[in-house]
Amino acid sequence: MAALHAWLLLLPALVLLAAFTHWPAVATFIDSFFSTPRGSRPGVWVGLENYQVMAEDPVFWKAVTNNLWFAGATIPLSIGLALLMALWVNERIPGRAAVRMAYFTPTVLPMIAVANIWLFFYTPQYGLLEQVTGALGLPSHNWLGNPSTALACITVVAVWKEAGFFMIFYLAALQTLNPSLREAAAIEGASRWTFFRRIQWPLLMPTTLFVLVNAIINGFRMVDHVFILTRGGPDNASTLLLYHLYEVGFKFWDTGYASAISVVLVVTLASVALFQFFVLDKRVHYK
Repeated sequence: MAALHAWLLLLPALVLLAAFTHWPAVATFIDSFFSTPRGSRPGVWVGLENYQVMAEDPVFWKAVTNNLWFAGATIPLSIGLALLMALWVNERIPGRAAVRMAYFTPTVLPMIAVANIWLFFYTPQYGLLEQVTGALGLPSHNWLGNPSTALACITVVAVWKEAGFFMIFYLAALQTLNPSLREAAAIEGASRWTFFRRIQWPLLMPTTLFVLVNAIINGFRMVDHVFILTRGGPDNASTLLLYHLYEVGFKFWDTGYASAISVVLVVTLASVALFQFFVLDKRVHYK
């Protein structure tokens, strides 16, 4: 009877999870083997054709390359910056509450609002960044319209947005550490760097693993700011994988090909997450 009562309590959540997570994933996997329905004509079985089209699509590989550069920059920068901010606001500094709020504020802002703020920074000729560079005597530059800087610009926006969110987890972990550890290290004459490297960092590894998983997922699912800032341009220089998926599925209405991209993306991220939890987890100290 107790087991039945427990399953009944779990039933609403299980129904929502199955209806809005598991079934869409299965349906997407099935659709990836069919052509796109057109009007009254249903999709037909095409096997691996959508995956073959994906493998031969230069825009797809450009998006993959961009996304790897984007994730390779945002993940270490956002985690490193979050750790530095957490260590700073964990100390007894003047105005600590205000500093914490300032660091966390970008996290609560919608990404569309954040993108519009940074659009003003990057706007040629009269943007804030242009005003600063002009005052220093530097030439004008179209930051979002130049293929060599467009991807870097959206990377900066993502790091600014994500670092404050990860800081909260590190700050919470730092506040759970026993204060006697710092006192013992001070008595032994350990420097701040030695205390961090030998004591704090190993104890923060569970938090780092959790943050790393989230950072990798965010590195491949963040796309909102691309709509506002560059729309993937110029010449696909800032096209990310999820933005390419959106264009294929909703702009070109090729749902079969979009489903194939979704399957590859989900399988890749799931594999990375499983590797982190089952391989890297063995190197984490929980006590």
